Amino acid sequence: MPKVLLIEDDPGVRDALRMGLELEGYEVLEAGSGAEGLRKLGQEPEVVVLDVLLPGGDGFGVLKEIRQHSTVPVLMLTALDEVEYRVKGLRGGADDYLVKPYALSELVARLEALLRRASRDQEMLCYADVALFPGRMEARRGERVLELSPKAFLLLKTFLEHPERLLPKESLMQRVWGEEVEPNTLEVHLSALRRALGEPPLLHTLRGHGYILRR
Repeated sequence: MPKVLLIEDDPGVRDALRMGLELEGYEVLEAGSGAEGLRKLGQEPEVVVLDVLLPGGDGFGVLKEIRQHSTVPVLMLTALDEVEYRVKGLRGGADDYLVKPYALSELVARLEALLRRASRDQEMLCYADVALFPGRMEARRGERVLELSPKAFLLLKTFLEHPERLLPKESLMQRVWGEEVEPNTLEVHLSALRRALGEPPLLHTLRGHGYILRR
């Protein structure tokens, strides 16, 4: 059951949204102000629905506070249809924007899209102390972020999908380039990947056979 934090000062709107979202299978945390919403952020919602017009400060300020502590997806609700407000929200870290009035079905569809995107971003492949996050094109060894070219990233992803398995050159070429390429091209990107991974070495060559990721 996905957990939604609903930050909306209008009790009638908040109650209607809560009931509608609960019927759609969501667990709803309610907040009638930005301050209350920030406190309930500690209950780790999976997505936030944030009204722009809030008492004691607007939703843009609350969004700024959220982004200082969390990467949780945020969908902003507003009656302000001006482009400048939408741009301000998106540049401030909002993930989506919905203008009132709106249909509950559209709100739910947008929440589902945000949750799918967040799930992809959190996917992780790992082996030893190497971790790769395909959704956000990030790779790490320990605490160190690896600087990888797109091809080196795909090579590492392939090895992490098949740890401790021998991968022939032809297999790597098909997975990364979609066709056979010059062996030197593959070697250049493998060398770059080895340098980025550093010590101790994890990527090994079995001459005449292929490559393997192992400790």
